[in-house]
Amino acid sequence: MASGIANASIVIAPDSFKGSLTALQAARAMQRGVVRAVPSAEVRLYPMADGGEGTLDALLHAGGSRHTVQVRGAGGAAKTACIGVLQDGAGAIEVAEVVGMTDNAAMATPVGERTSAGVGDAIRALLDLGCRRIHIALGGSITNDGGAGMLVALGARLLDCNGQEISAAPADLCRLAAVDVRAMDARLLDCELLGMSDVDNPLTGDQGATRIFGPQKGVLPEQVATLDAGLANLATHAESSFHRAAHTLPGSGAAGGLGFALMLLGAVMRSGAEVVSDLLHLDSALASADWVLTGEGRSDLQTLRGKAPFAVCQRARQHGVPVSLISGSVEESALPALGKHFAGCFSIMSRPMTLQVAMTDAERLLEHAAEQVARLWMAGRTGDGSGWG
Repeated sequence: MASGIANASIVIAPDSFKGSLTALQAARAMQRGVVRAVPSAEVRLYPMADGGEGTLDALLHAGGSRHTVQVRGAGGAAKTACIGVLQDGAGAIEVAEVVGMTDNAAMATPVGERTSAGVGDAIRALLDLGCRRIHIALGGSITNDGGAGMLVALGARLLDCNGQEISAAPADLCRLAAVDVRAMDARLLDCELLGMSDVDNPLTGDQGATRIFGPQKGVLPEQVATLDAGLANLATHAESSFHRAAHTLPGSGAAGGLGFALMLLGAVMRSGAEVVSDLLHLDSALASADWVLTGEGRSDLQTLRGKAPFAVCQRARQHGVPVSLISGSVEESALPALGKHFAGCFSIMSRPMTLQVAMTDAERLLEHAAEQVARLWMAGRTGDGSGWG
């Protein structure tokens, strides 16, 4: 903490408020409130993400270019998606942008027929742009194909016991008898892949992709065993062909098993929030900060498992900087655990209201909440409770 009251340095680093505000919109709303309370403060914005929706925006906030490309949606229909080339030349893909739930046509397709082929299309597009390091944000996928579709889009062939080619659809993976990798895009051999995720689940089993995340993608209870068996069969044959064992590794179950397929290609898995923090040079800002404000749509015990606000909090603590949390909602039962890390946990809801009202009016509510929390922080610094307003 390097500055006095007159020139306080405040870092604002929220995640998105899903369904309401992007991380940048949330940061700007917080900034407006803070500036009303502390008009002389230096306020710096660092919109965050943890590998899910909004990660591409967060990465490009540090600089780079956005490109629109044609890919296949999870249901197989052609669609446009955005990819990025960062300042250092690395490529960036947000899986939620390619095979995510905003694709209504794909959502209408049964989960047993959805594939991750579009992610392979996006990787090829970045290879065509000259990228040889690619960051892949894995959150928000609606696929459960173990990354088979991505591998096919990159040149692999899935074969049945008669040597006939089969689709990468999850419903077909139990028929898989061999994976032919001879036509894989050779450029991948010189490419560094980085998977960004806050998930440490393996590919299969009780804690695997299908059992844990399948239901939220539309997997019915009676489908779980069959689809999980399909992923296990994929793992057996794909690991043999790629000469890598990956299905038990932490994170292999991310994005319906996309993490597994990326590991077969040599990808390293890292916390999405940590990658974003590094690329935004968040530590440099924290080194001279007096206070940090972060937040997200909903805070609960999952926040402490690698979510962006907790990553911000951990880094700020290393610099001796207090961090306050303002979220759309804060689960009451999680307050004791959250309170061990954050200097105050607050909700934007200032009165009884429905979720729909809170989401619709999130920007204004967040702005007002940030102002009041800033006034409280300021009173603690001045010691007289009078504020500056």
